Amino acid sequence: MSLFADPRWGEALSHLPDYLGNHVRVSLAALALGLAVSLPLAILTRNRPAPRAVLLALASIVQTVPGLALLALFYPLLLLAASVTLAWFGISFSAFGFLPPAMLALALYSMLPVLRNGITGLNGIDPALIEAAKGVGMTARQSLIMVELPLALPVMMAGIRTAAVWVIGTATLSTPIGQTSLGNYIFAGLQTQNWVFVLFGCFASALLALAVDQLLGLIESGLRHRSRLPAALGVIGIAALVLATLVPTMGRSSQSYVVGAKTFAEQYVLSALLRDRLQAAGLPATARSGLGSSVIFEALKAGDIDLYVDYSGTLWANQLHRADIKPRAELLAELKTTLAKDNITLLGELGFENAYALVMPKKRAEALGIRTIPDLAAHAPTLSIAGDYEFFSRPEWAALQKSYGLSFRAQRQMQPDFMYAAVASGEVDVIAGYTSDGLIAKYDLVVLDDPRHAIPPYDAILLLAPKRAGDGTLQSALKPLLGKIDIATMREANLRASGNDANSSPDVVAKWLWAKVGRR
Repeated sequence: MSLFADPRWGEALSHLPDYLGNHVRVSLAALALGLAVSLPLAILTRNRPAPRAVLLALASIVQTVPGLALLALFYPLLLLAASVTLAWFGISFSAFGFLPPAMLALALYSMLPVLRNGITGLNGIDPALIEAAKGVGMTARQSLIMVELPLALPVMMAGIRTAAVWVIGTATLSTPIGQTSLGNYIFAGLQTQNWVFVLFGCFASALLALAVDQLLGLIESGLRHRSRLPAALGVIGIAALVLATLVPTMGRSSQSYVVGAKTFAEQYVLSALLRDRLQAAGLPATARSGLGSSVIFEALKAGDIDLYVDYSGTLWANQLHRADIKPRAELLAELKTTLAKDNITLLGELGFENAYALVMPKKRAEALGIRTIPDLAAHAPTLSIAGDYEFFSRPEWAALQKSYGLSFRAQRQMQPDFMYAAVASGEVDVIAGYTSDGLIAKYDLVVLDDPRHAIPPYDAILLLAPKRAGDGTLQSALKPLLGKIDIATMREANLRASGNDANSSPDVVAKWLWAKVGRR
């Protein structure tokens, strides 16, 4: 089948109004905010060398920070600001999603080209022209508006166009902090090996950047040549783009339940399953996927999402900051009690565990006589290990090192699905995999025993936001899932989700999963 005959293109198109609309809104809002701040600063500092140097240095420093890091840093900063304003002034706001971190971080990202080009354009004007303006009686303000800004406009517009392209491209990285964007295609596609989604997201983002750049070019041409038609066409084009992105949201229910999901394939499948179960019960529901572990929990706590699946060990170590390991039932009971203090409902377990585990090829393990992590520790100095982007900074890794004295020759970080192919091909020797992953069987890998229980239990549990604690209709729709998904079924679902074909999309796999567990 031809790549472009793949039915996943149709699925990608179905998401386009939502993803594109959100991407355009956050990008243009960030660009507008960046311009509102940068242009006045460029004008004020153009003839002041010291403030100008400091301003450009700060903007340059911001530009060196990776986009994803800058976006992520704004989230905890805004959480702190939200708690302070609530405590001091009784004013609350959400630190999640559109307005807070994404727009502010992207606005900062837009400032350097606007500032640099604005200052360069204004300072590049022939001093004789400014003197001539003074000679005919113009005030400094009149000279700025009637002489300097029009002459500097081509250079300034070049900076604005550059900023627009940067912002639109960087906005794809805002998905993990809760901002729906064209990045949803890319993050979901990478996690589920859906290359159609990855290509679609890249093409859509590139086309959007080119379209906005050309519309701004029309405005620039009109202003430069004092021609109203090109400028009007550019303004109308941008206005039409914004209006077109608002249409899909007009009929959307504000009471829709929002199902959250983290950044790996199992979470995409489970969020699709939860959404489908709510919709089957007549409850409007949408999925918000690709969220970071700490972001998704705080979003639930703040009521920005209504429910999601987490794992007992993750909450125990990351949210409760507990290093002790307790028996499964005792850990779940204490976790439920502690979460209830924040009015978060632990509705129940889904029936399977997805724990971190050290995994290696079965044949290699047999050749080296490795069955357990203590066996591995003796060979570790000659071996390499790979983990996902957060594993080596997690408490579980510290606990494994402390319990078994693990010290590997090399450590690498990889996108989760790539780890399995890497260990199967011998590119790395060991990976920190997941016990519910179907790729373990696909690549003939073996999970090493953890006799000292350094890794806590990782039961998949369903959490509800504080505002949904008394929502009986919601809970009734979800309870048929509790205890129904065993490890073998989840592994098969995860294997299906890694298939890279039309039947491997989270929506299709979620329907297959319900067909399996709905009869139990």
